[in-house]
Amino acid sequence: MNTKLDFSNLKEFLDEKHDKFNNPNFIENDPIQIPHSFNKKEDIEISGFLAATIAWGKRSTIIASSKKMMNLMGNNPYEFVMSHSKNDLDNFPTNIHRTFNNEDFKFFITSLKNIYENHGGLENVLTKTDNIFDNLKDFHEIFFSIPHLQRTKPHLANVASGSAAKRLNMFLRWMVRNDKRGVDFGIWKNISPACLYIPLDVHSGRIARLLGLLERNQNDWRAVDLLTQKLREFDHKDPIKYDFALFGIGVNEDF
Repeated sequence: MNTKLDFSNLKEFLDEKHDKFNNPNFIENDPIQIPHSFNKKEDIEISGFLAATIAWGKRSTIIASSKKMMNLMGNNPYEFVMSHSKNDLDNFPTNIHRTFNNEDFKFFITSLKNIYENHGGLENVLTKTDNIFDNLKDFHEIFFSIPHLQRTKPHLANVASGSAAKRLNMFLRWMVRNDKRGVDFGIWKNISPACLYIPLDVHSGRIARLLGLLERNQNDWRAVDLLTQKLREFDHKDPIKYDFALFGIGVNEDF
């Protein structure tokens, strides 16, 4: 049996699903609620980056672990990153989120400080050019340019190795898209939403394949590129709005 579903107007179907899921109700059960608890730009981007970093597994667990990280930072992430002491880091509990432990968290904070002090901050590094692939590749190099443990490296995707970089692309969606629907922030203005790539995970990948939008079996950067090109045919100015449709269907609907 052919599992691909045939819709006479796939764009209309995806637009309908995007409208259904891209609204403030989405925030309640999604890790994006973490940066939504802050108002300062740097707090939003740091809390969002950390929440996106651990966004694998049950969303309720991701949210609980993200809140734990914020509490450990005094719910003032930018100030903590820039002014923490060694004792502050040494007081972290071992368990943070699944395989992301206190040593990983300490390094992420240390590297974020280096990025804000010496590289102009997350926005400057991740939106340096219109080429997201190159930005992500450079970001990985900068992030690990200071002393680090090898065990920490898998917690930040490396697109140069073919990673789909789901969590980084999701974080970029949060920061760059500005559709005034109340979910994504749109606080980064250096690049257009047209430059973004789909945050490809098991849910969005499964639905994309069922709809005939993606034939590649692996969830890697090549698949991200192929699916994003397809979505640009539906909306070349804002293709990643369809992340809400694909992910929303995959998580919430019996499809």
